[in-house]
Amino acid sequence: MSIASPSASTENSPLYNRVMTERQRKFREKYKSNISPLYNGILHLAVTYGVGIAGIWWCLSHIENARWEWLLMIPVFLFGNFVEWFMHMHVMHRRIDVYALRAIYERHTREHHQYFTDAEPTMDTTREWRIVFFPWRVLTVVGIGGVGLGYLASLIFNANAGFIVAMTMMGYYLTYETFHYCCHVHENWFVRHMPFINTIRRHHILHHNFGIMMKYNMNLSFPIADWFMGTSDLRRGLIGHLFNGYSEKHQKEELKPIIARFRIDDSRVTTDGPQLTAQEQQVINNDLDNPRSTAGAMA
Repeated sequence: MSIASPSASTENSPLYNRVMTERQRKFREKYKSNISPLYNGILHLAVTYGVGIAGIWWCLSHIENARWEWLLMIPVFLFGNFVEWFMHMHVMHRRIDVYALRAIYERHTREHHQYFTDAEPTMDTTREWRIVFFPWRVLTVVGIGGVGLGYLASLIFNANAGFIVAMTMMGYYLTYETFHYCCHVHENWFVRHMPFINTIRRHHILHHNFGIMMKYNMNLSFPIADWFMGTSDLRRGLIGHLFNGYSEKHQKEELKPIIARFRIDDSRVTTDGPQLTAQEQQVINNDLDNPRSTAGAMA
């Protein structure tokens, strides 16, 4: 049952209709009622970016006369992109009966994906930032990982290499958080027209479609790994993926009926994902079993 009609600012959006189902409305009400009164979204954001930016500044302040070491940012960036894809596909959307990994699945598949759908993916208040930004413990893990890999790079190469590796990892994490935030704000000029952000906004909102959420559009920064692995809803090359913006011209035709069906009908949706028919599952399997035929080259 719909409880809202499209607003003037979004009624022409190609991404969503801003029509919330009764199921989504009830989940949102329950989730918000369980948020601790002590939670402060501004503080959450301030600590995340404050610590992250401080770490980047500290690394920068210790780099001296670096030259070729700056090139290490490229493999670290690509490594981060594929780690992001792997974690999203195989941890956030796959229930593993190990405490920490199970908690990630619960928070993401059973909460985040119930709170936001491709029909209504936006938030209204800073208290809702709790379900958008990662908890501080993830920042801690990224920081420890950055220091560890940075130290390893310093042993293999030199100190400059270590600082650049650590700094790039933290920068990538903050980029991820920023892009994700831009996916869940209300429609505006910036998110619609800013290159890369408009691309990932469309890419991620489609990921929130119940029909394809478990298998497609796993990247949340730049859809490089999705292009390479064939898990994008688009059939085009790498450059086309990166600069796709809001366009759905290249969306895979075989996925369109599934996306359209689950956008308006949540009768086959559970907190663990969609209950696909045998035909729908076969369509998805056929596509994912032949990723090279769908990923394209560069354009």
